[in-house]
This record gives sequence, C-alpha cells and structure tokens, in this order.
Amino acid sequence: MIKSESSDKRRFPLVPINADLVITGGGLSGICCAITAARQGLKVALVQDRSVLGGNASSEVRLWVLGATSHMGNNNRWAREGGLVDEILVENTYRNPEGNPIIFDSILLDKVKQEPNIELLLNTVVYDLDKKEELITAVKAYCSQNQTEYYLKAPLFCDASGDGVLGFLAGAAFRMGAESKQEFNEPFAPTEEYGELLGHSLYFYSKDTGRPVKFIPPAFALEDIKTIPRFRSFNAKEYGCKLWWIEYGGRMDTVHDTEKIKWELWKVVYGVWNYIKNSGNFPESETLTLEWVGMIPGKRESRRFEGDYILKQQDIVEQRHHADAIAFGGWSIDLHPADGIYSSAPGCDQWHSKGIYPIPYRCIYSKNIKNLFLAGRIISSSHVAFASSRVMATSAYVAQAVAIAARLCKEHQCLPADIINNGKITLLQQELIHTGQYIPGIHLPDPGNITTLATITASSELQLQELPADGQFLDLDPAIAQMLPFGGGKIPDISLLVYSETDTVLHAELRICSRTGSYTPDTTLAAFHYTLRPGANQVSVRPDIVLDGEQYIFLVLHKNPAVKVARSSQRITGILSIFNTINPAVSNYGRQEPPENIGMDPFEFWCPQRRPAGHNLALTLSEPVNGFTATSIKNGIARPTTQPNAWVADFKDAQPSITLQWKQPVTIKKIALSFDTDFDHPMESVLMTHPETVMPFCVRDYVIYNDQGEKIYEKKGNYQTRNTIYFEEGAHTTQIKIAPQHPSSTTPAALFEVLCFE
Repeated sequence: MIKSESSDKRRFPLVPINADLVITGGGLSGICCAITAARQGLKVALVQDRSVLGGNASSEVRLWVLGATSHMGNNNRWAREGGLVDEILVENTYRNPEGNPIIFDSILLDKVKQEPNIELLLNTVVYDLDKKEELITAVKAYCSQNQTEYYLKAPLFCDASGDGVLGFLAGAAFRMGAESKQEFNEPFAPTEEYGELLGHSLYFYSKDTGRPVKFIPPAFALEDIKTIPRFRSFNAKEYGCKLWWIEYGGRMDTVHDTEKIKWELWKVVYGVWNYIKNSGNFPESETLTLEWVGMIPGKRESRRFEGDYILKQQDIVEQRHHADAIAFGGWSIDLHPADGIYSSAPGCDQWHSKGIYPIPYRCIYSKNIKNLFLAGRIISSSHVAFASSRVMATSAYVAQAVAIAARLCKEHQCLPADIINNGKITLLQQELIHTGQYIPGIHLPDPGNITTLATITASSELQLQELPADGQFLDLDPAIAQMLPFGGGKIPDISLLVYSETDTVLHAELRICSRTGSYTPDTTLAAFHYTLRPGANQVSVRPDIVLDGEQYIFLVLHKNPAVKVARSSQRITGILSIFNTINPAVSNYGRQEPPENIGMDPFEFWCPQRRPAGHNLALTLSEPVNGFTATSIKNGIARPTTQPNAWVADFKDAQPSITLQWKQPVTIKKIALSFDTDFDHPMESVLMTHPETVMPFCVRDYVIYNDQGEKIYEKKGNYQTRNTIYFEEGAHTTQIKIAPQHPSSTTPAALFEVLCFE
C-alpha cells in the first residue's frame, strides 16, 4: 500500500539519460537513423510522442512508404532506397504482403527493440532544451503515460520530428512557406493563388460486413457534399491513402493550427462516408461499415530548416552532381493546392525528372546550431525541392546518412559541419556504401574491404545470347522496350519472333538515355521498319552502331495492336522489359508535356509492369551480353546502373559458386553479401497487396566454405537484400567459396557484392 500525506507541491520523477545521439521523432526517418546509428555502436535515445512508431507510415495515419520508385510509374530504374529502409520494406513484404498497417507497426517496433543500443521512449514529448551558445546540451521531455520527465544529454542531436520541434526550440534558422520564383530562379515556385503550403490528410477504412449496415453521421459531419468540387470522384471501393487528396490546411499554420485542421478533416471524412452510405448513389455500400478513421492527421509540410546548402528545383530536374552526396531522391516535384479538398484545381501538380538526383550532405545539418542534424521532411530545401524530397523512403534514406555521420563525429570528436569542412566526406560516403546505401555519381576505392585484394573466379558466368520463348505472346499495346546492357563496341544483331493478325508494319528503334546512369530512352540511335505478314514473323534488328562505353540500350517496339511479341519466362538480374504505359496515380500519362515556363523536361514514360506480368521479350543475339562477370562483386556498386553490376551464374551450372582467393592468409571477421531483391519493386508498406513474399531474383540458400573445403556458414530461406555474417574468432583462410543455389529454373543465381573485413 502507498499512502502519501498532503504536501504543498509534488514533482514528477526526473530520469536522466546519457546518449551519444538523441533523436526526436519516431517516424520512419527517426527509426532508420536510430537503428543505423545503434548498429554503428552509438548509444541512441529515440524519443517519440506517439504510442507507436512510424509516423505517417504507422497505423495511426496509414500512408504507404514510397520514394524514388514512385509506384513503378516513372523512369527511375532500380531506384528503391537501400540500407535500413530497404531492410524494413523487404521484411514487411515478406511478413505482411497484405499491407496490414497493424502488422507494419509490429515490424517497426520489433526492429527497434532488437537493438540493445537504443533507449526507446514512446508517448514522450520534447518540450524544452538547454543550450550553451550554439550547441544543444540537453533535451527535456515528458511521458504522460508514466508521469515521468526525462533529461536527455548528448553531444549530438537529430531532429526527425516532422515539424522540427527540436530545431525550433533551439533557435535553428528555418523557413515555412514558398519562396518566390526569383529567390532561387525556380520557375515552378507557386503563385499566391495556388498557395504556399501543402496541407494535412486524414484517412478512413471501410469493411464489408456481409449484411446491411446503417450509418447515422455525427452532428459535425459535412452536410453539403457539393462544397467539395471533386465530390463525384468518391466511390464505395476506395479508402485509405488512395484518398490522399482529402487534404486541408495549406492556408493555415500547419503546426499551431493542426487541431483545427484535424476537426475540418473529420468533418469531411464523416461527410464523405455519409454521402457514400446515404445518398443512394452507391447501392453497393449497403453492407459496408466504417471500420477506422484516423485520430491524427498525416502532415506534409511545415518548417524546413536551413543547412549550408538549400536543395532547389534545378538540383532535381537537372540531376545535378554534388561531391558531398549522401543519398538520392526520385519522387516527382509534387505540389498540392493550398485549398486542398476545397480547391477546384487538381489535387496535385506533379512533374517528374528524367532520373534520380543526389542529395548533398550540406542539407542535413543546421547552419547555426552546430550539433543538430536534420532528418526527414525538414531538411534544407526550397519549397519546390521539398515537394520531392519530403516523401518517407527518401526521408529515411537521408536519415541513415545522419546516423553514419554521427558515428564519425564521435570517432573524430567533431561536429556535423566538420565532416565536410575537414575532408571526411569521402569516409562518410564509404561507410554509407558499406551499409547498402547507393549514392549516384559516387564510386570510391575502399581500402578496408579486402575483397578488392582477392582474385575472383566463378564456376560459370552467364553469357546471355538468348531469352527463349515460352510459347506465350505479349500484345504490342502499349509499346514495349527491352533493356539490354552492353559494353563498348558494336551492338550485336537482335532477332525476335512476332505474330501479326494482318498485313502491317512494325516500327522499331534502338535508343539510349542522354544522361549516364538514367533510364529515360530519349535519344534514338537507329530506326527500323518491318513489313509483317499474317502469322509468325522473324524480325532481325541489324544495327551498325558502336557504343562508346557501358550503357543500357532500349530496343523499342512501337505500339501496334495487330502485333504480338513472343515473351520469355526467364527473369535475370539486370535484364528488364519496360512499357510506354500510363499510371495516373503519379501523373504519368505516357508522356510528360509540361508548360514551357515551369522549368520541367518533356519526355516519355517507360515503366516496368508488376509481376506476375512484366516478362522479358524472347530474343536471340548474334553475340552474347557478357556483363555478368565474377569481378562485378568488387566494383563497389550493388545494384544495376550502366551495367548489371552482378555476378550471374549460367543457367546450366548445376552447382554455381564464386571464389575469392588471397595471396596471403587473412582473418575475416565480417562478410556482407548483397542479393537482388528487385530494386524496381516499390514494396508499398500498407493498403496495396503484393503477389510475392520473396523476390524471384533473390538467392534463398547458400553455403560459404574456407580453403579447406570446410563449411563456415550456411543460410537457408534468405529473403533479404543484405546478409551480414560475423565470425567472432575470425575465419582464418586464404580463400572463401560462396555456393548459392539458383532461385528457380527460370532465374539464375546472382550476387551483387561481397564485402570482407578483417
């Protein structure tokens, strides 16, 4: 029994916490920063003001995680983000292909709780801090659930809170709203009429009960659905974040007016459901019930904090190189009208770039609070650039760079800006690449990885001369292109089997992308025209073209509804078919034709199809594609770029293996392997379902042997991209042999990268 006499005043318990890095905000950015830092050996305190992790991705909001892949609706090939955010999305696809947001909550909690270096504080709000000159010394927080205050001290802090609570309290320079066109010469900067802020959204889920269900709306529900200009777009089938355009608040203070905005969104949501249930326009809704309505709105935009560089429209559209790049983005520049759901304008105004763009390190720390990192949507960017960099997978990818930078700051006793000012940016980039972070345009030698010192041999290397037909045909509607990687030299002849229903002409082209490492087929090398007769036709493309260097070529077959093309069931790492199709969800209508005065590029969209579709074309080459070499595993790139960057075994090799041989004995403490989990697959985290739990290219089973032929490691049932293997005593050997099994009879074993560390 506890019995307390009356007293003048009491205080809540105060718990001190010391850490290497304090992170405010437990959304996807805070999670990826925390776990990455913890695995680097930092003691991390992660402070989250909600009862679950995930922020907009959690079951409280239920927005799917997306980034540069953009629903597979743009030209950003192999663009899913790597590192920890990739690990989470792959895990979710394996455990939760139905896209259940509750399961996704559990995965995020599970990942964080598995890290002993993370002190997780849920339901805990940061409300104050202590400073000494331009440094934060401690953060004050309070948990309402246990009536406890926390005093968190650290040399480094990261604001991943979305609204920038830590940066705001610390006095960090920030912006809120849109710059003029003149400030950064950004032609897409919005007018005052369009508005300066993106609003909040609040979603609902419906469920079919199998019996009639009535709905009586609350008194605060919207009564006149016609006050929503696009009310005819509502239907009984769509719910959740497919209704992302239920948006409001862009004319208000998106921080301090959030509660008012939430009530307006509740008004709209219950009014929309009343319209669906009771207007008589949707008889199919009779058995539907309102299963869930969000209790907090998902926020898009508020404060953006200033770093030593501000990301701009031109960085995205022109894909500008930055020597201090630490991540990439690739979502469209996606502005929304400030009036949101009450606007008569389209719900978004989005324009894509021709490929992914680098994000510089100078954007991820405060320019005036010297020990404050920035992560998530609050990084240093203009309003226009923010319209792309704000999405969750991009935000989390950037946050992973914060984690590695924090470790280097501790190791070298320096502050965030010193990483670039003192010449340590290359070290940061190397360490990021070690964790699976692909950085476009950055290709660095790595003296710590002893794979680079090894002689690499393999039992076989795929010499791709044929994609055999499987007896099925693809309609040439829409147009199809086959992507093939070639080195320098003459492009070989390519033969195809096509079927025509009538006399017609097939138009074909060989194209490349004008920008190295991007995949918009905007440059035609040669055009071909073939007269087809009814029935089967053999088509031979005989180019007289010499390529300067390694790159993908696009064999384009233009749309012809009378023609079918033979397909292949083989799926191979780095080999891909793409289609000139549309995806209205991301403003892809086959071709982007922007107005002349907004600073965007016109181009065609060529996108892969989701499996089980998306087959390669059946074809035969006069000379094989031989870019699947064993030495690819040590070239420092763990995804396709201008080449597959993977060792791929021959289909006929029944026991494929790759061997690393050193001249002198080595003691290996760690091996990291990178497998192909299809970086084109967006792996949307909620609502959408996925037909696979394991990607067809991914090696499931493999064994590692030492120089005595002894098994030193075995894995069965792998589904992850990165496998990191530790040897506590060290593996003493002059060689290792990795023996993977083919994933299937139609997909050969492939391995992007092998890293070995002593």
